[in-house]
Amino acid sequence: MDEAKRDAAAARQAGEAAALSLKEVQRRVDQWIMQFEEGYFPPLASLARLMEEVGELARVVSHHEGFKKPKAGEAMGDVGEEMADVLLVLTCLANQQGIDLEEAMLGVLAKIARRDTSRWTLKRHGSANDVGTGGRSDGAP
Repeated sequence: MDEAKRDAAAARQAGEAAALSLKEVQRRVDQWIMQFEEGYFPPLASLARLMEEVGELARVVSHHEGFKKPKAGEAMGDVGEEMADVLLVLTCLANQQGIDLEEAMLGVLAKIARRDTSRWTLKRHGSANDVGTGGRSDGAP
């Protein structure tokens, strides 16, 4: 088990919720950042950091999908951890800009349901009302 997964397991054992709302993620990130004199990076530096993290995610996905073999001695990497790194930096940007990610995400989900439902072939058991559930009725990703 890698370090990030051990940390997550320890947090769950300590009674922290396994699922976090975006509002809670934003609150925790802000609480952590604001304990330091430096605070948030300037927005353009945060954007550069976001691109760096997206690049790391792309590299790990390429490793896992077989498009690019890791260098000798390089680990495959953890896709979930890299996604969480992207979310962390994106959350910092949202906090800097005063953006409520939950509200923004609800708006985007409504937009794609309205705009894109007829662009794709619906599965027989899926519907536009299943946006955010991957078309599954049980709510699992």
